[in-house]
Amino acid sequence: MGNAIHDNDSQVLYLKQRLNMFLEVLESVDPESAELEDIDRMIQMVDDLELKVQQFKKS
Repeated sequence: MGNAIHDNDSQVLYLKQRLNMFLEVLESVDPESAELEDIDRMIQMVDDLELKVQQFKKS
């Protein structure tokens, strides 16, 4: 999937990029026509971000 990220600057940059990606997805979803799969995908993105934050805290 890629190389491990160990230094703090790279970790912060990675998290910022992932958060920006999430915000783009969130902005693109029409609340009137959002499907359950769309919501599930966004929840999974938040869960993945949370997991990465926890991993980075440990390293």
